[in-house]
Amino acid sequence: MSDPVAQPTTQRPFKVLGIQQIAIGGPSKERLRTLWVDMLGLKVTGTFVSERENVDEDICTIGSGPFRVEVDLMQPVDFNKKPAVHATPLNHVGLWIDDLPEAVQWLTAQGVRFAPGGIRKGAAGFDICFLHPKDNDEFPIAGEGVLIELVQAPPDVVRAFNTMAG
Repeated sequence: MSDPVAQPTTQRPFKVLGIQQIAIGGPSKERLRTLWVDMLGLKVTGTFVSERENVDEDICTIGSGPFRVEVDLMQPVDFNKKPAVHATPLNHVGLWIDDLPEAVQWLTAQGVRFAPGGIRKGAAGFDICFLHPKDNDEFPIAGEGVLIELVQAPPDVVRAFNTMAG
């Protein structure tokens, strides 16, 4: 028995522009770097450590300009704490959003469940928030097991994607 597919109650007031990042977790950033940096040629462009989010990550990139995509290589700060960023190898997918506050408001009204923390600054300095991977009674729409990060696109990225779309 399957649930009926939820239909939006109003027109979507925002756009998903493209992939901003993928985040890959493991017990060792060094092992992740061997594949992604040494073998595949991605460039390490930054690092981010957060005790609160239990993450120690290298921020790598592929592509350039507004079409650059981050590949975040993550290991936990403390293996005994949550979130366990290494427990799911594909930790999350980040999507560029043209109007993050509007997206959060509209998606919440549609019954989409967000992870705790609200809109905040992410590792790369952009405003972010997360869709929860699991639904609940109050919010029946979620990531179906996938953590999804919504990332406020800066103006140049919004312009580039709008220009590309024609």
